[in-house]
Amino acid sequence: MFDNLSEKLDKALHVLKGHGQITEINVAETLKEIRRALLDADVNFKIAKDFTNRVKEKAMGQDVLTTLQPGQLMVKIVKDELTELMGGDAEGVNLSGNPSIILMSGLQGSGKTTFSGKLANFLLSKKSKKPLLVACDVYRPAAIDQLHIVGEQIGVEVYSDRENNDPVAIAKAGIAHAKSLGCNVVIIDTAGRLAVDEQMMAEIANIHKAIQPQETLFVVDAMTGQDAVNTAKAFNDVLNFDGVILTKLDGDTRGGAAISIKSVVNKPIKFIGTGEKMEAIDVFHPSRMADRILGMGDVVSLVERAQEQFDEEQARKIQKKIAKNKFGFDDFLSQIQQIKRMGNMKDLIGMIPGAGKALKGLDIDDDAFKHIEAIIHSMTPDERSTPTLLNASRKKRIASGSGTSIQEVNQLLKQFDQMSKMMKMMQGGGGKKMMQMMQNLR
Repeated sequence: MFDNLSEKLDKALHVLKGHGQITEINVAETLKEIRRALLDADVNFKIAKDFTNRVKEKAMGQDVLTTLQPGQLMVKIVKDELTELMGGDAEGVNLSGNPSIILMSGLQGSGKTTFSGKLANFLLSKKSKKPLLVACDVYRPAAIDQLHIVGEQIGVEVYSDRENNDPVAIAKAGIAHAKSLGCNVVIIDTAGRLAVDEQMMAEIANIHKAIQPQETLFVVDAMTGQDAVNTAKAFNDVLNFDGVILTKLDGDTRGGAAISIKSVVNKPIKFIGTGEKMEAIDVFHPSRMADRILGMGDVVSLVERAQEQFDEEQARKIQKKIAKNKFGFDDFLSQIQQIKRMGNMKDLIGMIPGAGKALKGLDIDDDAFKHIEAIIHSMTPDERSTPTLLNASRKKRIASGSGTSIQEVNQLLKQFDQMSKMMKMMQGGGGKKMMQMMQNLR
């Protein structure tokens, strides 16, 4: 995500490193490269030009503090301006109604139906809401089927009426059904448009007028770049929607849509899609995204994801096992599952400051743990609970059963042993020593 833009901005800001002061000459050179980086990311020319003009105005109007290098000051200015350009503050979804009605709109293929499910799952699991999904795509039977599959997957009921061809009537009936079930959120999935044609735009405008939703969201594929921004403007002229959802931000997106869309339609990006799983949805935080674009990572989001998967009861059990030297491979496997639920590996690594740049070019397998899991699943229950049982013949059997080599089995055992010792040390007061060591390294 934004790899190309991040690299080019880093090179642009590198121009100022080593300079003792900010001058009009070195700032002009830096801004020229920043503008070029934004244009390569498919940001609108006028937006890119206005952005660099604001950065120049701020940079030339400030004295460099003795504690800062010119390069560091420019990074801060660019980060602040990027944050403002993408919306400033994070904005959540409006859930004021009873039930709260959310109307989903967007072009066909933007990921609207899938994201309707992700949003329902988000509201169910993180906001303790009881959502109902309503299928209002009367043109594609497959879209109705897809929404039912998604609903079953996340445990949310779906309302549809295959005999009715009037999306306005279906939407109204869906809201009535939600009230009868005691659902407090209704998410209405409308038909995707192949293009911005008058008939289809009139249809969604009629749905909007009939149901008066608390929230109208426009779903757009981030990989379509500047086209996404133009489409958003066309939809906004008809619907006056409340916010934007960017999907497929985990792909090879250039980032132009995320950077430009707020400036063009003056509506906030509310959520982003970061993968295929139903949990792959994040509230959009402009400041955190600016950090990631500038290669600073996003530690706050990483910690939040870890906390979501943290099971206090399980943690207490593991602590007791560590204290008694009974931490086994079953426990190790459960820790791996928690990490996997946090999201895809490439996305997680991108949240670690400097990691994205350090690992640039490496192909990070989203299922990086599959060999480890295969080895552990090839062990007997006794071997998983008591790793010391693993002799040469057992290792040979495990390697054969998991499709790996004896060397890989030995490597896992070595890593497991090192991790167990470290966890034991952390419990025995070693954690304070490690913290002191880390502070001394600063």
